[in-house]
Amino acid sequence: MRCFPSARRDGSWPVGIEPPTEGSLDRPTWDRLVDVLVAHSTQGPDTRVLAYYNPLMLSAVDFDNLHVRTGRLGDAHALYDNPDADFSPSNLWPEDRSWILCTDYDLWATKAVGPEHLVEALLRDPVIEAVRLPWTS
Repeated sequence: MRCFPSARRDGSWPVGIEPPTEGSLDRPTWDRLVDVLVAHSTQGPDTRVLAYYNPLMLSAVDFDNLHVRTGRLGDAHALYDNPDADFSPSNLWPEDRSWILCTDYDLWATKAVGPEHLVEALLRDPVIEAVRLPWTS
């Protein structure tokens, strides 16, 4: 089918084009980001974190009964394997609220906010594509 550029699978993108991960990080970036967060969090892999999946991404119908998952940061790689979702969480943050990740469906980006050492590590990382946003008060 790849020899026919107009061929489409399930009425979606052409077969030869992989669609963007709208509202999600791709798997390699998610895994690397979790590794960087582990290295720069107060309790490393044992840091307690909370994860939230946007209900619009889950095709949810009950917006009055939202759920937040909790667990260890060292286990956060598995959040990508959530059977209810085929994407990374919309938000991830530690219980001590020292940093937060916010993935935005409309902007196709993830924003990381946290201490300077974490921001610098993300900017220097050879795998993660990162830019510093201007600070305004």
